[in-house]
Amino acid sequence: MARPNAKCKCVHCKKLFLPDYRNRGRQRFCREPACRRESQRESQRLWLSQSGNADYFRGPENTARVQAWRRQRPGYARRPTQTVEPLQETCSEQVTTPEELKSTHPVSPLQDLCSSQEPLLVGLVATFIDSPLQEDIAGHLRHLIAKGREILGHHAPPVPPSL
Repeated sequence: MARPNAKCKCVHCKKLFLPDYRNRGRQRFCREPACRRESQRESQRLWLSQSGNADYFRGPENTARVQAWRRQRPGYARRPTQTVEPLQETCSEQVTTPEELKSTHPVSPLQDLCSSQEPLLVGLVATFIDSPLQEDIAGHLRHLIAKGREILGHHAPPVPPSL
């Protein structure tokens, strides 16, 4: 029996690799994609070289065998036509009432969008985009609001574009 941590040399690329513990004594190819393709080619060559396998998929009797198998499994090769339900359950609508911020100076439309949001949301967006600029935050907030409406299936009027 081979040692548990013994490395083998790949037959294709000639590099050392640690074989899978379940196939330690038989694995001859490493996990690289090119080596795996070569392993498959070699397996195919060995299978076809055995007697009776060269014409396994040819001839009228094999055609009949495959047709009978397909008749027994009519939907095997077809993909389902129905839409798959999403894993996420439908979110309940969350109604929020934005608090009015009282200020002594006039507020621009860009600041309206930022000040109408919860400070936590503005802080999170600013942290994620790594920018304290209100213009950047407002653009990302508009995108997040639109995405949220899309997910929840709300068809409310879109948030006005930035100035």
